[in-house]
Parts: sequence; C-alpha cells; structure tokens
Amino acid sequence: MLKGFGAVCAAHFLWPSRSEAAPQSPRIAGRNVEVQLAAVSAHTFRLSVLPLEGSQPQALKGNGSLVQASWGPPLARFMGSQREHVVKSGQLNVKLSLNPLEALVETAKGDVAQKLIIDSETGAVSFSIRDSALLGLGEGGPQFDRRGSKDAMRSGQGGYQLGTHGGRVPIPWLIGTAGWALYFHQPFGTFDFTGTEGKFLPKDLPSALPLDIFVVVSQEPPVLMSEYAKLTGHPELPPLWAFGYQQSHRTLASHEEVLAEAKTFREQKLPCDTLIYLGTGFCPSGWNAENGSFSWNRRVFPDPKRAIEELHQEHFRVVLHSVILENDLRGIVHDPCNVAHFDKEQVSCAWDAHRKTFALGVDGWWPDEGDPLNIEARLARNRMYWEGPQLDRPNERPYALHRNGYAGMQRYASFLWSGDVYSTWETLKTHVPIAINTGLTGIPYWGTDIGGFVPTKEFTAELYLRWFQFGAFCTLFRCHGRAWKLRLPWGWNSGEIGPTEISGYNGSALPDPGELHNAQVEPICRKYLELRYRLLPYLYSAVHEGTLTGMPVMRSLWLHYQDDPDAVGRGDEYLWGRDVLVAPVVEKGAASRRLYLPRGRWFDFWTGERFDGGREMERAVDLETVPLFIREGAILPFGPVKQYVNERVAGPLSIAVYPGRDGKFLLYEDDGISFNYRKGDWMGLELRWNETQRALAIRLAPGSRLRPPLRRSMEVKVGDLSKNVEFDGRPLDVRFT
Repeated sequence: MLKGFGAVCAAHFLWPSRSEAAPQSPRIAGRNVEVQLAAVSAHTFRLSVLPLEGSQPQALKGNGSLVQASWGPPLARFMGSQREHVVKSGQLNVKLSLNPLEALVETAKGDVAQKLIIDSETGAVSFSIRDSALLGLGEGGPQFDRRGSKDAMRSGQGGYQLGTHGGRVPIPWLIGTAGWALYFHQPFGTFDFTGTEGKFLPKDLPSALPLDIFVVVSQEPPVLMSEYAKLTGHPELPPLWAFGYQQSHRTLASHEEVLAEAKTFREQKLPCDTLIYLGTGFCPSGWNAENGSFSWNRRVFPDPKRAIEELHQEHFRVVLHSVILENDLRGIVHDPCNVAHFDKEQVSCAWDAHRKTFALGVDGWWPDEGDPLNIEARLARNRMYWEGPQLDRPNERPYALHRNGYAGMQRYASFLWSGDVYSTWETLKTHVPIAINTGLTGIPYWGTDIGGFVPTKEFTAELYLRWFQFGAFCTLFRCHGRAWKLRLPWGWNSGEIGPTEISGYNGSALPDPGELHNAQVEPICRKYLELRYRLLPYLYSAVHEGTLTGMPVMRSLWLHYQDDPDAVGRGDEYLWGRDVLVAPVVEKGAASRRLYLPRGRWFDFWTGERFDGGREMERAVDLETVPLFIREGAILPFGPVKQYVNERVAGPLSIAVYPGRDGKFLLYEDDGISFNYRKGDWMGLELRWNETQRALAIRLAPGSRLRPPLRRSMEVKVGDLSKNVEFDGRPLDVRFT
C-alpha cells in the first residue's frame, strides 16, 4: 500500500492491457501529455501534467523550492480516456476525468473541497473560490484577502506599489480559508481572482508545461501550514540575538561617530543587540569603499578589526550590507534532490569574497538588491548566506537579512524586509496585513524599515512611534531609512536630521523642524524595547515552535479561530504567537483603536481588565499605548529587562498565568548561538495551568535537560497573587487556593 492512501481501486488507473487499444494521449497547450497523481500525505496529493517526449513523460526538474524531488512513485498515470478515474484515500477522494482535464477533490465525507480544470488550449488552471478568503501568495501585492485582484507575481521592488506595499516576494502558495491550499510548483504565472473562479495563467504558451500542483485539504489551519512545511521545508533556527533590536546606519562621518552611537545606547539604557552598516554606493559614506566592494572605507573604519572588537566589547553584533549579483552566483544553484547537504566548492565560489571580511569578526550580512534574479538564483543566494558562514564557523548559526527570496527560503533561516517603502500612514496600515500574508507563506522572520525608508511630509514623531510599536511585535525589529538620525530612539529630541539623501524620490520631504525637539519619543521607545526584551522567552519559544510545525510567529486570527468568520476576515490585527493579540495603531491622531476580540475571553495586557470576545470593541489609546490582549488560559514567560540578549541580569523568570480556563505553554531555551540544541543541549519547560485546581504544573519536557543554572528561581503570578519558587528539574506544582 502506498503511503497515505488506502483501499485504492487499482483498476481505475492501470495502463491498458496489450490486447486493448492504447488510448490517445490528451493534449494540453498543443502537446501530448501524461497526467500523474501522487500521494504526499493523507492531506496532500500532487497533480502533474507532463509533456511526452516520444512515449515517455518529461522528467520534472524543479526550481529548488521543494525539500525533495519526489514523494514516491505515482499512484496513478493517466493517458486519454473519457471515463472517470477515482483514487481514494482515508482523507480524500480524487475524481479525475480527461478531455477536458478535470480534478474533483472530495473529503471522505463526500464534501467537495476543490475542483481544478485545466484548459486544453492554454494550460490555464481554474479552481474553486466559493466564498472563502484567499490568503498567502508571499510578501506584498494587493492586501489582505486576495479576492478581486489580479497579480502578475512580479518579483522585486518593481512588483506592486512599492511606496505603500513594499517589495514583492511572490510565492504561489494560496490558502483558501474554507479548508484547502494550492502550491503551484511549476510553471510560474499570473493569478486572477476577479471572477467567480480563481485562475492561474502560465506566463506564455511554451512555458505552460510541465504543470505541477500540490493540493492540500484540511479544515485545520495548522495542518495546512504543516503540509506546506513538508513540501518546502521547516524554518531553521536563527541566533537569539537576531530577535533583539537592530539599529541600521546610513552615511557615516567617522570612526568616532560609529562608537558614539554604540555608547549612547548603553548610556541611555536603550536595549540593542545589532548595529548594521550600509555600503558606500547606497550612501555617500558607508562601511566599504564602493558598491559591491569588500574593501573597507578607511576614512570611517581606519582599523576595521579594532572597530569591530570595540563594538563587541560593548556587546553589539556587527552586520554589513552586501551586494552579490547574478554573475557571482555561478555554480551554486543547487540540485533540489539534495538539499540536505551542500557542496562546499559550490558555496565557496561566492562565499570566498566575504571570507576575509568575515574573519575580522563580522556577525552577519544584509544582502541587498537581486530583483532580476530568477527563482533558482534567489534561493541560491539565500542558501549561500546560510551555508557559507558555516564553512568558517561550523557551530555558529548565521544571520542574513534579505530583500528577495522564494518558497523554501525559510530553510536557510532567512530574514526578509519589505524594501524601500515611504514614510506614510497608509504604508504602516498596509504593512499589518502584509506581515500576516508573509507569515502564512512560510516566511517567519520578517519586518520593515521602521519609520519608512523614504521620508515624506507625513514623517513625524507620532508616525515613527506607532511604527516602532508595530516593529516591537514583528520578528525583525529594525530601524532604517534616509534622514537616518531620526531612526535613532533619541534622534527626535536631538534637533539633528542627519544627511538628508532624499533627492530623486518623488514625494519625499524632510520633517518639520518643530518635530525635532520631542522629549516624549525616547522614553516611549525605551518602554517597547524593554517589553520586547522581557518577552524574549515567549518569542523565542514561538520561533522554536515554528521550526517544528511551520506555524508563523505573526499569525492570522484564522489560524486559531477558523470557525469565527469575523476573526477570519481581520487583516488589521494579528496574534503574536498563540496567546498575544496585537492591534497596531495605524491612524494619525488616534484617540482610540477599534478592534475585534475573537471568541473566548481576553485580558487587556496594560490594565488587566477582562473582556468577553466574539465582538468588536473600542480601546482608548494614547501615544505610548498599542492595544495588546492576552487570551484567557495563556501562560506567558517574562525575563528581566536586558540591554542585550546575553546580558546576565539577576532576577527570577516571571511566569504570568491568565486564568479562566486550562492552559499550557512550552518554554524553550538553548544557548542561542550554536547548533548544540540538535545534539540535545536544550531545555523545555512544560507549563500547565489547571483552572479547577488553581495550580501551575512545571515539568521538564521529555528529551530536554535543565540547563545552568540548575536551580531556577521563578515568580509565578496569577492576577494580583504571586509566589516565588525554585525549580530543580523535579516536578513542581504551584498552587493558588
């Protein structure tokens, strides 16, 4: 029996016997084809339409996005026939008819989940939309629900309304919230959702074949995400410091300025882990000599090694902007059949240019540009920045922040940012649903240029703060942009804009000088920096969960409230992990934020007040408040305030229980930098709240060990009550009676 399929009626799809006349091959886009149906899992099957070369089907070459080339031999291979073919499994029934080619997908209960029709003339694919929201499709493009739009899936910053929607990373993974998803592995093309049916239109007739579609069916949204991870790969775990605050710099004046910015963070007690330096060519004076060069700008970094050492002494990571273009990627486009291992010679052909600079102590890279690269080259570049550093530091997790990628980039722990957006309220508002759709497409590490890259007349302290608050609840928490001094948490009270660098951008403008002496900004930034660092145990646990399940950190409400139609349709708020609802303030001068609480009961994070869900509400806000709500039954771990992730700060781990129903949480911890967790050097604490007994059970997760310190001080809070306990690895129950 083939994996995932049971009780298959083989007579429906066997080749005809020698005594029978061979059926004529169906024709798609002017070519004779063979249709293959293969099982991937109980929830997923693969429909392939392969042109015939003589009497044999053309082999699929792949584009690097899949974790493997095949999931076993086809269950069924079809030539021409008018009769219906049925393949049954424990989960799905697939009824296939030819001439025209049609696949009707039914659940085991007989409900129609999806219907695909392939046009014999063009190879276009029609599929059912019904009344379900359409989500996914990568970063950028029309938001939130994709229905009503037509998307040519053009990659890069020229893809779709750059100023407000950012760069486009088009990925043909489409989710229907009615309980299905499609991944168009091949070919690449346009999606049209303007009609009653969805359509996938190949780029042109010659490229219509081969056609390779993965169809996923489940009423459980986490299952759809898990199935996508099985196809394109689970996310890798980046270093812990990548989830701290990252400060980007543009035009630099001197070595002294570089150190002064670093010291100001520490003196002002503004938590920060990473300093990022732009390259010359993108600004008048960056870290290197010219665009694409790995030679240092000696005016700013006369002694690069000493500068990096001094920054390391202040406990900062150093990340450098880099440009690797298509010609530099020769030979490293990998074979999708062998993605588990890399060829050192292939990777090193592009990595060699970085090695001398990397050896000085550089901690990570910011590869820019790459819009013209094809799919294979985009993935090759993502792969090179993950595997190349491991050639020199084999037990250190690399970091790279990309502008381009594709399905599968999560296998390389790639971070993604949305490109050169404009500083407008509309941009901030639009980026909330963009964050959600990016996460639903399997890209968990994402963020924006906080404040917007190109300043406009709308760029004020208020916009910056609202964007900063949103950034604190993105996986990538990073400020960057022109007029870069105003990207510093203290910049809005310094009277200094910094080098303007706005010529050539239509609609760009510098802030009103009256905005440059605002004492409110720095303390509000500090508040959210400190909250971000206190929540790192929760965030890192959610990141780890995603590496196992494919679930994003920034989650559509649909992922957990698929039976709540009002929750499914909300693209202006999201869950951060399972338990924290974030409703960013995206309106100028807002005194309140209208939001939706899904079914259940919720606690206001700031006030502790409890609210019934399943309704909209108006939450009053001031400049320093973004609405946060915690799900009843949630268990949130809080660490102490730190200035950088590895700072040793005395104080217990605080575990906050939000009572009202039973709850559970797995707190994950490792050393944050190495791959030793793969060898068992990790700690998992299973935290379970029993509402009836009013007790929190703390257990060491199977397969993990208690990492030093071997006695963990914890403060358990339930409402206004708290207890201090110590956990030494043995089962512990903390009761509140």
